[in-house]
Amino acid sequence: MGKTLFDKIWDAHVVAQVNDGPTQLYIDRHFCHEVTSPQAFNGLRERGLKVLRPDKTTATPDHNVPTWDQDKPIQDAISRHQVQTLTKNCEEFGITLYGLGHEKNGIVHVVGPENGLTQPGMTIVCGDSHTSTHGAFGSIAFGIGTSEVEMVLASQCILQPRPKTMLITIDGTLSKGVSSKDIILYIISKLTTGGGTGYFVEFAGSAITSLSMEARMSLCNMSIEMGARGGFIAPDQTTFDYINGREFAPKGEAWDKALAYWKTLKTDADAQFDKTYTFDAADIEPMITYGTNPGMGVGITGSIPTLNEIDEAGKISYIKSLEYMGYNPGEKMIGKPVDYVFVGSCTNGRIEDFRAFADFVKGKKKADNVVVWLVPGSRLVEKQIKAEGIDKVLESAGFVLRQPGCSACLAMNDDKVPAGKYSVSTSNRNFEGRQGPGSRTLLASVLTAAAAAVTGVVTDPREFLS
Repeated sequence: MGKTLFDKIWDAHVVAQVNDGPTQLYIDRHFCHEVTSPQAFNGLRERGLKVLRPDKTTATPDHNVPTWDQDKPIQDAISRHQVQTLTKNCEEFGITLYGLGHEKNGIVHVVGPENGLTQPGMTIVCGDSHTSTHGAFGSIAFGIGTSEVEMVLASQCILQPRPKTMLITIDGTLSKGVSSKDIILYIISKLTTGGGTGYFVEFAGSAITSLSMEARMSLCNMSIEMGARGGFIAPDQTTFDYINGREFAPKGEAWDKALAYWKTLKTDADAQFDKTYTFDAADIEPMITYGTNPGMGVGITGSIPTLNEIDEAGKISYIKSLEYMGYNPGEKMIGKPVDYVFVGSCTNGRIEDFRAFADFVKGKKKADNVVVWLVPGSRLVEKQIKAEGIDKVLESAGFVLRQPGCSACLAMNDDKVPAGKYSVSTSNRNFEGRQGPGSRTLLASVLTAAAAAVTGVVTDPREFLS
């Protein structure tokens, strides 16, 4: 019997197998940020250990950084302390740091791919759940806890139970105005936030292979929102073209050798998955969430489910969710008021996202009732935005570009949505208070966010597309 792509990569990285226990897995690339690493470094100090392979770890602050005045000291004391602690730890243990103001600084899951650190066939970890983003390159990438961060720093290995495998195939052609963000929100709405628990998911099919690398990253980024350990896509020519020429990509003969290996990274025709699903791309329209988890999503022209459509066991939590959001069962989402729009995060903070937003708002004006935060995922993305004149398009439409960081994805910095306000967000989570205490988050694609930004209400972006 053939092997899945997951099996091939996993098996190639097994150091040892604990009897009736987890696998000791070698890790090729470790990414690090300021939130989950301090205790890990303290653990090394307490045990008198060094970082075994400092060249395999790359660090950058992202969660706690402000998106204004990054050339000045961070005002929030807790955020300032965390960022300063990361700097000190990296200096002490010899780890490469792209600190605040560094030309390579940004959200860790944006920085890795755009610099060529993320490559096919790798095992990649970070003390951050959305490490699954890197799976877009055909790598096994997953988030880990702080104790596991310490384990990787000390040994370049990790103990992990082997996940089951799932194949999700999306065939057909995506309709105009439908993006990979809509694909993943659609999948989660069908499988729920627990549908992938215990699995590593391979995404395949003609609709998937037609996606750009940046779109694939958005898709894999949110694979964990359905409970999966991670998600990935087999590398192809699109992958190779994206990596080629980036700073840390192989060069010369090393490139030829790497490329030859990468081309073998695909699931065998006779491989068996533990579970499979198939969806038709034609069934997917722009999506938006109405509740307090990413699975509570609906097509933009659809309605919030009625109580009759909800399982008896879930009705209490469903009602509680709608009460928090201020919505009622059966209501349409189109026309719902919007107070904030956020474009950014490790889900949708790349140059392609800002090109799409700028193309949509060109010749239009920001709605007066909406506060809009446009936050590049990295300094490189910010540089590209300015080089391409995207910032000028945004300015003429009444928008202001902020500086890179995780920003309003989560309430760990100054960019917080006020209590009771509605935010159409291109980030990945809509839990209660995720964007600020009492805030209400509607997850959507960049185009749906752009439509809300210019109309001031939830709007089907296809109304503006010729």
